[in-house]
Amino acid sequence: MKEFELKYGCNPNQKPAKIYMKDGSELPVKILNGRPGFINFLDALNSWQLAKELKAATGLPSAASFKHVSPAGAAVGLPLDEMMRKIYFVEPDAELSPIACAYIRARGADRLSSFGDWAALSDTCDASVAKYLKVEVSDGIIAPAYTQEALEILKTKKKGNYNIVQIDPDYSAASQECKDVFGVTFEQGHNDFEINEALLSNVVSENKELTAQAKIDLTVALITLKYTQSNSVCYVKNGQAIGVGAGQQSRIHCTRLAGNKADNWYLRQSPKVLGLQFLPSLGRPERDNAIDIYISDECQDVLAEGRWQNIFYVKPEEFTREERKAWIATQSGVSIGSDAFFPFGDNIERAYKSGVRYVAQPGGSVRDDLVIQTANEYGMVMVFTGMRLFHH
Repeated sequence: MKEFELKYGCNPNQKPAKIYMKDGSELPVKILNGRPGFINFLDALNSWQLAKELKAATGLPSAASFKHVSPAGAAVGLPLDEMMRKIYFVEPDAELSPIACAYIRARGADRLSSFGDWAALSDTCDASVAKYLKVEVSDGIIAPAYTQEALEILKTKKKGNYNIVQIDPDYSAASQECKDVFGVTFEQGHNDFEINEALLSNVVSENKELTAQAKIDLTVALITLKYTQSNSVCYVKNGQAIGVGAGQQSRIHCTRLAGNKADNWYLRQSPKVLGLQFLPSLGRPERDNAIDIYISDECQDVLAEGRWQNIFYVKPEEFTREERKAWIATQSGVSIGSDAFFPFGDNIERAYKSGVRYVAQPGGSVRDDLVIQTANEYGMVMVFTGMRLFHH
C-alpha cells in the first residue's frame, strides 16, 4: 500500500486527506481493521515511537495511551499488584501478560484523558490486551503484530469499526523530515537522539543516590517527554507515568498540571476512594468521572441530595481538602522529568508536594544554582541531561 485515503484531515472541512511516502515507497503500516483518520495516524505514529524507544531503553515491554498527539500515559510492563488491579478495573484473577500490564498502567495514569485513546504496544498484541481494551473506550491501536485471538476480539469493538494498525517494527524514518505550515515547507533532522541510562550520569545535587528504579522511572519520563507537545513535564512512579503536563506556555503551569494529575492518581488509592460503593449499573467512564469529581473541590456535584443516589448505593462521606492534602503528603519516591530547564525553584517546590525525590532536566538556566539549591533543601537527587526534548 503506497497511500491511504483518510476520511478528512484534522477537521471535516479539510479534504482531501491522505497519508503516503514522499519517495513513492510502500507505507510501513497495514490497516487490519477500521479506517483511521488524520489525528488517529498522528497519534499512532508518535505513540509507536514512544513505546518502541521505551522498550529499547529498558528492555521491558512498553506501551502508551495517546490523545491529541500527546501521551495521556506511558509505562513499562511491570506486574500489577492488588491495589493497581482494583483502581484500573482489572479482575483479581485475570491473567495478564507483561505487555498487557504495560498498557493497563499507561491507560491508568490519567483515565479521564485516556477516554477514547489511541493505544500503542512495543510487542505483539495478545488476547489479554484485547480483552482489557474490549471494555474500554478507545479509538484504535498500533502494534508490530497481533495474535489471531486478539484480532478476533478487537474486531468486535465499535460495531466492527475499531481501528487496528500493524507497523513494520524494522521501519526507521528518513534522516530529514518535512512539514508544511501555511504553504511554507519546514525541514529538519529527525530527532533520533537516544535516551538511555548513560544520560543520567551527571548528578548535580548533594544527594547522589540514584536507585535502579529511579533510573527506569526517569527514563520513562524523558522518553515520554520526547513525544509530548511542549512545554511538558512528566511525573513517574514504578515504571509508569502518573501525570503528564503538555502544551503549556509556562513551565510552572506544566509542573502544576502534571502534579495535580499525579495527585489524583494517588488519591484513587486512598481508603475513601477504594471504599466508594458504586451502583452496579454504572460503567467505567461514569465511575472515573465520579471519582474525579469526588476528589475535587466540586465534590458536592456527586454528593448532593438527589445526585448521589444516581451514582452510589451508599452515600460517601465527603473527602475534605484537609484529608486529601494529608493523604497526598504520604506519597514518596516519585520521579519527574522536564523537556527543558526549570527556570525557577518554584517548580521544585511544587514537585516536592507530590512526593518527588528524583529530577531529570537539561539544565542551562541562568538560575541553575538556585534550582539545585532548592533540590538540595528537600534532599532530592537532580540530574542534568544536557539535552532539550521539545516536540511540536
